[in-house]
Amino acid sequence: MMIYITGDKHGDFSEVYAFCYKNKTTRDDLMIVLGDAGINYYANEQDIYLKNSLLQYPMTFFCIHGNHEERPENIEGYKTKIFHGGLVYYEEEYPHILFAKDGEVYQFNEQSVLVIGGAYSVDKNYRLQMGYNWYSSEQPSEEIKDKLLMYVEKNPQIDVVLSHTCPYKYLPREVFMKSINPLKVDYSTEFFLDKLELRLDYKKWYCGHFHTDKKIDCMIFMFNEIVEF
Repeated sequence: MMIYITGDKHGDFSEVYAFCYKNKTTRDDLMIVLGDAGINYYANEQDIYLKNSLLQYPMTFFCIHGNHEERPENIEGYKTKIFHGGLVYYEEEYPHILFAKDGEVYQFNEQSVLVIGGAYSVDKNYRLQMGYNWYSSEQPSEEIKDKLLMYVEKNPQIDVVLSHTCPYKYLPREVFMKSINPLKVDYSTEFFLDKLELRLDYKKWYCGHFHTDKKIDCMIFMFNEIVEF
C-alpha cells in the first residue's frame, strides 16, 4: 500500500484523478486529504454526484475534517469501523471514502498518526448572508480537546500530526485575505493547537486550510501538491 497526502480539494479532484492514473494506483493505496475535501458540503444531490464520481478513482480516501463540510457523525447513514487502529466514518455505498475521527490515533507505515481537524470559517458571515451552508460544528469541541490533552499527557510521543488548520504561532499571515479583519477571526482552534504542540514530541505535522504549499520547521502546509506520506 502506498500512502499519499494532499491539501484542500473543495470538491475538485481532477488533479488527484490525473495523479492516480499517472502512478497506476489501486484501491489499496491511500490518499490523505487535509480537510475541506468538499464531499459533504452541500448536503444534497451534489454531494452524491461527487461521491459517485469518486467511485471511478483507483484510490481510497482518508479525509480530515475541515471547515467547509458537515461532520459525518451528523449525517444519516454513516457507520463506524476500525481502520489502521483508529475509528473512521464511512457509508456502505462508498466504502473507499473514509473520514477520520478527531482525536483518534492511527498507524500508517509503522508511524503513529494523530488527527485533529476543524477550523473557523473566515467566510462564515458571507455564507450565511448568501444562504450557503455553514456548520456550527466546524471547530473541534471542548470534549475533543480535553480528550486529546489527556491522551498526549500520557502519550507525548507521536510520529505525525494531521490537522486542518495549524498552531497559532505558525500562521502563514502572508496568505491572509486582506479583506478579512484578523481581530474578528476566532483563533480558538489555533491557540489549542499551540498548547497541544508544546506537549507533543513529534516528527512531522501536516495541515491544509490556508491554500498554500510551504514548510516551516516540521510544519508542512499543503494545498495543490500531492506527495508520498
